[in-house]
Amino acid sequence: MFDLPKYGDGVCLARMANLLDALAVDRARLSRISVVVTGSNGKGSTAAFCAGIARAYGLRTGLFTSPHLYRWNERVQVDGADIGDDDLTRLKPRIEEAIAEISRRTGEKFGAFEALFALACLYFQERDCGFAVFEAGIGGRYDPVRLAGAQITCVTSVDYEHVELLGNSLQLIASDKSDACASGGTIVYGENCRSLRPHLTEYNRNRAIASRFVRGEIGISGESLSTSGQRFDFQFEAHEFRALEMSLLGTFQFNNAAIAVALFLLWLGHARPGETPDKIESAVRSGLREARWPGRLEPIKQDPLTVIDVGHTPDGIRQSLASLKAIHGAEGWILVIGVSFDKNADEIVAALAPSFDTVICSSAHHKGADTKTVAAAVRQANPQATVHIAATIEDAVGVSQRLARSQHRKIYVAGGLFLAIEYAVVASGGRPQDLNFF
Repeated sequence: MFDLPKYGDGVCLARMANLLDALAVDRARLSRISVVVTGSNGKGSTAAFCAGIARAYGLRTGLFTSPHLYRWNERVQVDGADIGDDDLTRLKPRIEEAIAEISRRTGEKFGAFEALFALACLYFQERDCGFAVFEAGIGGRYDPVRLAGAQITCVTSVDYEHVELLGNSLQLIASDKSDACASGGTIVYGENCRSLRPHLTEYNRNRAIASRFVRGEIGISGESLSTSGQRFDFQFEAHEFRALEMSLLGTFQFNNAAIAVALFLLWLGHARPGETPDKIESAVRSGLREARWPGRLEPIKQDPLTVIDVGHTPDGIRQSLASLKAIHGAEGWILVIGVSFDKNADEIVAALAPSFDTVICSSAHHKGADTKTVAAAVRQANPQATVHIAATIEDAVGVSQRLARSQHRKIYVAGGLFLAIEYAVVASGGRPQDLNFF
């Protein structure tokens, strides 16, 4: 997409400000229309829910997310439609020209994520979006999305990830993500942040930032889930919505949906006070029910049932596995597993392997760890399991589908984003080497 490294030099905030100014992005307006989603797990689903509610409310809505699963265009959407190739081709030279000029002047190198963020800001401005959701890449303190200046943000969850950048404790990681919020704003914290409440409340105090917690000020009750959908009751301030329905599956989606609703309600109360309650409730119901977000506990095939999950942190993987069992049953599964070479294979495998008696170890074309390393971790975590080694994703698809059909089993593909997406591409007749990631 851009001929740039994934990350630029050091802290990007000053050069990003220069870039947005060079592109004539109205940063005051950007601040008024934006919310920012940070967190370790659940960012994409939360962002999709929030954007869906805003669209249902009648606002032209921009959505900036990462990573993409199949095409770069997925990262920048307006009203649920990916940015077109023509617009990408038109805007890309403007971004590159501005970056080149700033780099010549300052000597700093930009990263590709920074360029994409700037492109999204410019595109949303051109399309006259009245609401925009920005998903952070890493953390929040030095992430480009901090330049949105949003006063309504969230931390969906915290887990040990990118510790070399964010810190080696959950307090440090949550603090970094909290810094995406502008002074005087409000941060919505997900359910697993509640144990950090004393720290976060004090951390936010000096910047006059209010903290709101799921299953604290934001109530969830009456949860139910099935293969066809999920529902729950929601309560926040004067708003109480019963039996909200959503099509995204997984017990972790209750947390994500509640955060998304609270984000929109807080933004709406600040930007458009006094709106009609019935219109708000209708938008919340429609937005949650219609939201789509591929890759999370996504059935990609029915015969045999094949479910992929792109979760790649231990906590996210454990949550998805628990939801898989609750929705589709705990028995009769074959696990296809692979881990990226820059992840902790032992930890990820330990979260998955003990629940399966048949495991196929494979390696993604993009960043896949060696299959023998993964197989050794599986045997360590579950000595009783039957372990198969599939050198390529194509082999993994073939072996898993044959085994599932002959043994009347279901297939779960998990352990990393690249593994899950490449499996889906191959299962639909595509080639993993045609995918283009950072």
